[in-house]
Amino acid sequence: MIGELLPQTVVTVEAYGNEGADAPLYPEEAALVARAVAKRRREFAVVRSCARRAMEKLGVPPQPILPGERGAPRWPAGLAGSMTHCDGYCAAALVRATDLASLGIDAEAHGPLPEGVLPAVALPAEAERLRRLAAQRPDIHWDRLLFSAKESVYKAWFPLTGKWLDFTEADIEISADPGEQPRGTFRATLLVPGPRVGDRRLGHFDGHWTADRGLVATAVAVPHD
Repeated sequence: MIGELLPQTVVTVEAYGNEGADAPLYPEEAALVARAVAKRRREFAVVRSCARRAMEKLGVPPQPILPGERGAPRWPAGLAGSMTHCDGYCAAALVRATDLASLGIDAEAHGPLPEGVLPAVALPAEAERLRRLAAQRPDIHWDRLLFSAKESVYKAWFPLTGKWLDFTEADIEISADPGEQPRGTFRATLLVPGPRVGDRRLGHFDGHWTADRGLVATAVAVPHD
């Protein structure tokens, strides 16, 4: 599902349900979740299994994936990537760093955000656009989609900056493709100075989204030029 949202140079591996639940961990990974609840240990293992399968497809030997600053995964030299997990779904996306400057993926259960969350993550202009989208396509939980898009933007932003990006520091405008299939694009306009990629400073990130199988998924790919 997420693979459809990214360039062909990106390798994606997904797992649904209990697929890969018995995936082994490296000792240093297992130590990180030794005291976690079973659900957290399972998702931690499955999403890393997805990432290692993606490494193999890129010709990179499987190896531990440990969290770095702010919990962002530390990838092998020469790779850029992102991981996501939610109830019943895990995915990893990896690419050679020569092909993309950065990427971010996110998946969420396709349901409304909990009470009180939207005002904390949405700018007034975003909330107004969500109301218009809901009038056009009431079958989509646009608040959850906005949240997912902001997660993908942050995951693409952080490797380029090493800095936090608040929910209110990117203004996201979502567009829906015509047709029955719920999918489309979004643009995140940065409200703080963007990262430098090569000779340019980024002012926005572009992404794609889809809703399928009870999930909403978003992805951002940052090109070098």
